[in-house]
Amino acid sequence: MYNFLVEYIPTHKDEILDEWMKRMKSDEDERFINVVSDQVFVNTSSEFVNVILSRLTDSSENYNEKLTDFAERLVRLGWPLTFVTSGIATLNKVIFEKVNETKLFSSEKKLEYFTIFENWMTPINNEIIKAYNSTWERTVSLQKIALQELSAPLIPVFEKISVMPLVGTIDTERAKLIMENLLNGVVKHRAEVVLIDITGVPVVDTMVAHHIIQAADAVRLVGAKCMLVGIRPEIAQTIINLGINLSQIITTSTLRKGIEQALEATNRKIVKWEGAL
Repeated sequence: MYNFLVEYIPTHKDEILDEWMKRMKSDEDERFINVVSDQVFVNTSSEFVNVILSRLTDSSENYNEKLTDFAERLVRLGWPLTFVTSGIATLNKVIFEKVNETKLFSSEKKLEYFTIFENWMTPINNEIIKAYNSTWERTVSLQKIALQELSAPLIPVFEKISVMPLVGTIDTERAKLIMENLLNGVVKHRAEVVLIDITGVPVVDTMVAHHIIQAADAVRLVGAKCMLVGIRPEIAQTIINLGINLSQIITTSTLRKGIEQALEATNRKIVKWEGAL
């Protein structure tokens, strides 16, 4: 019976694939299907079936390699896990129904076939889902690291003056990264004044303010001055309502005003030059 599967499925691969794609397009969320080009859908669907068939014909090493590559491609294409699991279940039905249509087996043989088929597909289901999850978690982890590295840069804008623009929410893990980048950047760029720009931070609560105060204290310890810029009216009101004391930190409403004060602190200023050309 297992030999029958090995022979039947590859031989009828095209009709199995056509029926599978037809059902997936009719059953699945059209918003997802519509954003995938027909060619990409056909190619990926074909590979999906090939990976499952390789479980029958290839060595474990080749099968695992194909499975890992396919999982990475699914994640890059943005195929949701629900689509993948639904695809496996639909393929099970298609293959089972196709074999049933052959009318080659007695009732007893059909029961035997069903058992063998179930024992073959169940590990595949688990292996594909495990490979997808593993690839997804690895991808998200790498993206998170890359985002963290890019989300708290210290940028030198003038000699002795650097700016750290902050965007998004600040949690404890990110605050540690901000502190590390801030101190390393101050030393590296020989900054005397550092402006922390919170224009892009949506919420400043007690924890965020605590992290900012800690950062400012650390900057002072390495011999530089810290300024907090980009304080919007609603942020200022929140800070007052929370009773947060920022008296030790120079604050301004905009980055421009902060840079003007930073230039003054380093004995410079912006002047308007009206020279003839």
